[in-house]
Amino acid sequence: MLSALTGVDPYYVLSGFLVGFLVGQTGVGGGSLMTPLLVLLFNINPATAVGTDLLYAAVTKTLGTLVHGLNQTVEWRVVLRLASGSTPATLLTLLALSHTGLADHGGGVIATILGIMLLLTAVSLVFRRQFLTLVGPYLEGIRPSRTATLTVALGAALGCLVTLSSVGAGALGVTALLLLYPRLPIAVIVGSDIAHAVPLTLVAGLGHWWLGSVNWPLLISLLCGSLPGIVLGSHTAARVPDLVLRMVLAAVLTVVGARLVF
Repeated sequence: MLSALTGVDPYYVLSGFLVGFLVGQTGVGGGSLMTPLLVLLFNINPATAVGTDLLYAAVTKTLGTLVHGLNQTVEWRVVLRLASGSTPATLLTLLALSHTGLADHGGGVIATILGIMLLLTAVSLVFRRQFLTLVGPYLEGIRPSRTATLTVALGAALGCLVTLSSVGAGALGVTALLLLYPRLPIAVIVGSDIAHAVPLTLVAGLGHWWLGSVNWPLLISLLCGSLPGIVLGSHTAARVPDLVLRMVLAAVLTVVGARLVF
């Protein structure tokens, strides 16, 4: 770990700053931007990019959770339900990765999964409001016990997808929670999603470390740039219209996702 501190790369620091700034501006885009950036621009092995980004996300999401916790914008009951589904799903996915060898030799498969997740994230950013309007009425009358079951299932799905691609806990998770808990304020939805991402990315990231797919000097470099980037982005977020930010981010994710898939 000490050697990692001496291997800080200024290009990775700059990349971390830019991604952190966008995350601070939009609230999403960490895994959606960082992992494909590492794969396409720096030619990092997809499995290593995913594993490193997961631990990167665990640190940044922890800071976000502290802020939301202090502002009382976390519904811990929802977080517990999500985690009860995502934790076993994450462990099972890691077990599958270790037995199939995808972490070592499945770069193409992981890149394709990553690309698909980026395209789904772009769709959720562009059409979230229409999707909520279309599907929301069908979920309004479900019983609380059914909502709890669906939340656990959502956590399981996110656990699998995030472990494979490092993408999905942000935009996809928020969209699904808006459907399941329409009466919760949007700030609480976002805060709960961020809080759940902490154990999810930490368990998945430690699992990838165990599989040997974490680059520690890369991780330290990214964090050196992203933490101040997130702070600056958060302070300037109100100056740019949310719709503009979401459309720009969706366009970038579409291009990158298509590049990885095709």
